[in-house]
Amino acid sequence: MDKEAIQGVSGRLARLRTEFSALGIDSMLIAHGPNRRYMTGFTGSAGMALITEQDAFLVTDFRYMTQAAEQAPEYSILQHEGPILKTVADLARKSGVQRLGVESRHVSLQQSGELQEALGSLEYVLTEDAVERLRNVKDEDEIRTISEAARITDAAFMEVLNSIKSGVTERRIAAELEYRLRLAGADSGGFAFIVASGERSALPHGLASDKEIGRDEFVTLDFGANVRGYLSDLTRTVFVGKPSERHEELYAIVLEANLKTIAGLRPGLSGREGDSLGRDVIASYGYAEYFGHGLGHGFGLEIHEQVRLSRESKSVLEPGHVLTVEPGIYIPGFGGVRIEDDVLITNDGVKVLTTSPKELLLL
Repeated sequence: MDKEAIQGVSGRLARLRTEFSALGIDSMLIAHGPNRRYMTGFTGSAGMALITEQDAFLVTDFRYMTQAAEQAPEYSILQHEGPILKTVADLARKSGVQRLGVESRHVSLQQSGELQEALGSLEYVLTEDAVERLRNVKDEDEIRTISEAARITDAAFMEVLNSIKSGVTERRIAAELEYRLRLAGADSGGFAFIVASGERSALPHGLASDKEIGRDEFVTLDFGANVRGYLSDLTRTVFVGKPSERHEELYAIVLEANLKTIAGLRPGLSGREGDSLGRDVIASYGYAEYFGHGLGHGFGLEIHEQVRLSRESKSVLEPGHVLTVEPGIYIPGFGGVRIEDDVLITNDGVKVLTTSPKELLLL
């Protein structure tokens, strides 16, 4: 682990501990994978972190002992052989823990019972989004990694364009995208890719199918890269053949909504206000009923994080927020358009991280 990453983890520990008093706890148990990775730097698939006011422990199994020691030098590494919760509970008692914070969104009823049994007389407190709130504002290392993921995604999009043609299946294009991402340096794709053509492009989450791309139809590509755990999220809609006036009209409206939203985002803007920047454009052309999802969402270690641009959002934009801008119009029986970019909120506006062309590409 490099010096900058160690400093990042150290700072996160300090920030979380400052929240203990307000949360009514003196320690925190972290089991959710993305939160564990954020707080420790450990990338393994199993383990729990116990953070007290003075100490930090990472409990994992035999498979990860060497890896954990290398990736989480700020933590004392312990191996469990029996149930991990029993090891954590014993450790909490030895550390003088009185009120243990637990991630409420990630504890099932069964796990809650097992935790209570393991802790015995120790009290645990269900906390909501304690680590997720810290994750909302990205540090410089996170921004660099997300920017790299965006760059790789842009490159894959440009390289796959020659493969998009009539007779090729959506599933083949999705496979091509995954291949190009990995060749360019991604660890994997960031999520299940959407490749939706023709009438299927009206499906906002139309995962790649065995449908063959036809002539004179939209093809929507929604995909992203995973680079060292951090994701990107790009959507472009292209056209195979010759578009009709209606195709061109829909595309122009969505592009206008995308550009006006990006131009209007800034620190202090509410998520509801950000959503209206693009939604009002679409509504002004009479297509409000054909845009039913939020205008954007935060992302990072997970593809959907807390910051939202939507009509129900309670978010307020801050420098360091990274989120998508993704207006769309979806008309059943005809097709749809979505244009999505990744943006970073800066001190005075936004920086667009994705650079793929946004004019309607005719293939």
